[in-house]
Amino acid sequence: MNQFHASNIKNIALTGHHSSGKTSLAEALLYAAGASDRFGKIADGTTVCDYDPEEIRRKGSISTKLAGFAYENNWINLLDTPGILDFAGEQLSGITAADTVLITVSAKSGVAVGTRKAYAAAQAQGKSTMFAITKIDDKDANFYNVLTDLKTVFGPTVCPVVVPVIEKGEIVSYINLIEMKAYTYDAKGKAIETDMPAEVTTEHDYRLEGLVAAISEAVAETDEALMEKFFEGEAFTQKELIDGIHAGMNKGLITPVVCTSAATLAGIDMLLKEFTLLVPAADEVTPAEAEANDDVAEIKCDAAAPLTALVCKTVADPFVGKMSFIKVLAGKLSADTAVINSRTGAEEKIGKLYTLLGKKQTEVKAAEAGDIVAAVKIGALTGDTLCAPGRVISVPMPKFPHACYSMAVRAKNQGDEAKVSAGMQRLVEEDPTLTYEQDPNTKEMILSGLGEQHIEIAVAKLAAKFGAEVKLSEPQVAYRETIRKKVEAEGKHKKQSGGHGQYGHVKIAFEPCVSDTLVFEERVFGGSVPKNYFPAVEKGLQESVRKGVLAGCPVVGVKAILLDGSYHPVDSSEMAFKMAASIAYKEGMRAADPVMLEPISTLIVTAPDENTGDIMGELNKRRGRVLGMEPAAKGETTITAEVPVREMHDFALYLRQVTRGMGSFTMEFLRYEPLPSNLLAEVIASIAQE
Repeated sequence: MNQFHASNIKNIALTGHHSSGKTSLAEALLYAAGASDRFGKIADGTTVCDYDPEEIRRKGSISTKLAGFAYENNWINLLDTPGILDFAGEQLSGITAADTVLITVSAKSGVAVGTRKAYAAAQAQGKSTMFAITKIDDKDANFYNVLTDLKTVFGPTVCPVVVPVIEKGEIVSYINLIEMKAYTYDAKGKAIETDMPAEVTTEHDYRLEGLVAAISEAVAETDEALMEKFFEGEAFTQKELIDGIHAGMNKGLITPVVCTSAATLAGIDMLLKEFTLLVPAADEVTPAEAEANDDVAEIKCDAAAPLTALVCKTVADPFVGKMSFIKVLAGKLSADTAVINSRTGAEEKIGKLYTLLGKKQTEVKAAEAGDIVAAVKIGALTGDTLCAPGRVISVPMPKFPHACYSMAVRAKNQGDEAKVSAGMQRLVEEDPTLTYEQDPNTKEMILSGLGEQHIEIAVAKLAAKFGAEVKLSEPQVAYRETIRKKVEAEGKHKKQSGGHGQYGHVKIAFEPCVSDTLVFEERVFGGSVPKNYFPAVEKGLQESVRKGVLAGCPVVGVKAILLDGSYHPVDSSEMAFKMAASIAYKEGMRAADPVMLEPISTLIVTAPDENTGDIMGELNKRRGRVLGMEPAAKGETTITAEVPVREMHDFALYLRQVTRGMGSFTMEFLRYEPLPSNLLAEVIASIAQE
C-alpha cells in the first residue's frame, strides 16, 4: 500500500513537442530509479508508458499514461502526455492532474510549437514548470543555443541548474550548478565526480560565474532576506539555493533547466535529485478552488479533511471496463466505499483502487490527499468531482479544446450499427475532445475531433478494441431550397378504376416568406374545397417540401395559400386532395424561380500576427467575408468572418499547417444564403451522387 504523505508526493507531467523525448525520458527515469528492471525502447515497443498497440505501431504516445514509483522517501507520479497537437486534450488531462510540468525540449530542434503550448497550458493552470533539454548526446545537439531560445521566448525566469561542459563539440562533463560539482558518466549511466573546469565559455558567452550569478539573482527574488544577502555580495549556501529554487518554482518565479540524455542515462540521476529537492510537494502548491452553493472555497491538500477528488482522465477498455484516473485533492479515498458525484448528485460505489506503472496495476486500499490512483468500473466521467456525503462541492476542470475537424461515419458491415454506436460512446467518454452525434439535417453520424490523425486513431481504436469497422467520408452539407417569386398553381388528381374513383382539385398560391418550415393558409370561399379536406392538403404540402425540385433538398421560406378547387361528392377523399396538393406543389415550385441555399457560419480565428495576411487571403479564396480584426493575446490577432460551410471542411488542416499549430478557431451556424449560380450544377451533381 502506498502510504506516502502529501509532503512526500510529487506529481509531475511530462509534456513538450512531439518527438522531443518525453517517453524516452520517462523510461530512463523509471529505470534509473529502479522502478523498471529493463530499459525499454520506443523503436522496440518495449517502453513502460507506450504500451497501447496503436502507440507501438506508430512509435509515439497518443494518450496520457501514469507511472508511479518510490524514490528516496518520495512517491513520484509521472504523467507521460502525448505531444501531437491532435491529442491536446490528453495533455490537458495530464497537466490538470500534475502539480509540476516538466517540458522536454530537444537539443537538436529547440523551442517548438509544442513547447510553447505546453508552457502556456501550465501557466494557465498555475503549475510550476521545469525544462529538460533532451537528446544532449546527439551530434547535432546545441544546448546553449536552446538555452538562449528558452530565455528569449519564456523570459528571465528560465534558470539553468545542470549544464554540459563542451570541448571541440563533445560533452566532457556535466556541472550541477547548485552543488558546484562536475560529473562524467560511464557506459551504464553511472555518475563519476570529476574536476570542475576552469571556466565554461560558449559562443553565447555563457561563463560559469555568469551562470551561477543568474541562479543567485533568481533565488534572491524569492525572499527579502536572500535579496539583502545578494546585494551585499555574499554567496548563497547550497541549502539556500535549493530552498530558494524550490520556493521560486512554487511561486512561478523560477523555471529550472536541466540537460539529459535518455539513451546514455547522462543527467538522469541529477534530474531525479531535482525532483526530490526542487519540485514542490502536493501539499505545497496553491490549493484547488471548488464551487459550493455559489461560493468559491479553497480545497487544501489535507488528509484529515472531507474527501474531494477529481476525475482527470478516463480510459475505455473492453476487457477491464472503464478506468478512471483520480487525483485526491483532500481527504482520503478508500476502496469499497461510497462517494457522491457532485455533477449527478448520485452515489458512486468505489470498488478496487490501483497505483499504475504503465499497464502494471498494484492494488491499494486507499489513497490520501495529493496522490493519483485509478479506479475501475465507476460511472463518473472526466471532470467529475467525487465528494464525501457531508460536503458536496464541484472542482471545475479546465475547458477542453473544441472539436474542429469532422467526418461522416457509417458501419463497414451491415448490422454493425449498434456495435459502432456502443464503441463510439466509450471512446467519447475516454476523450472529451471527441464528439459523435447525428446531424439533425443530413441524418449522418458525425465524428469530430482535433484533426485528421485524431479521427484516424479513434477509428483504429474502434476496430481494435470493440471490433467495429467503419467507413469515413466527408460530411454532407445541409443545403436547402426556396423560391424567389409568387406564383399560383393548380393540382388535379383524377382516377377512375371501377367502383369509387379518386378526385381532388386545388388551386394554391406559393410565395416567399421568412420561415424555416412551410407556412399554410386557406382562403377558400364558397365551399369549393370542403373544410374536412384542408388538413389533407396541408399534409400533402408538408410531405412535399421535404424535397425540392432542384436537387431534392428540404424547402424553406415558402408560404402556401389554398385559394380554390373542386370536389366530387362520391370520389373525393383525403388521399386524393393530398395527391392534388403534391401536384400543385411541383408545378408551383418550378415556376416560382427556385434557388439553392447554402449554410453560412460565423468563423472566429485566433492566430499569430504574422499569419493574419495568409489567413485572410485563404478566407477570400473560400468565398468568406472578413468582418473585422482585433488584437488577442500577446502577438496574436482574432479574425471574424462569415464563411460558407461548403468550403470549410479542411480549414482546420490548413490553419494548423500555416500557423504551425498555433492557430485555433470556432465556427457556428449563422444563416442560409443563395448558392452562387456557377456552383449550382456541381452541387446538384454531388447531391445526386450522395
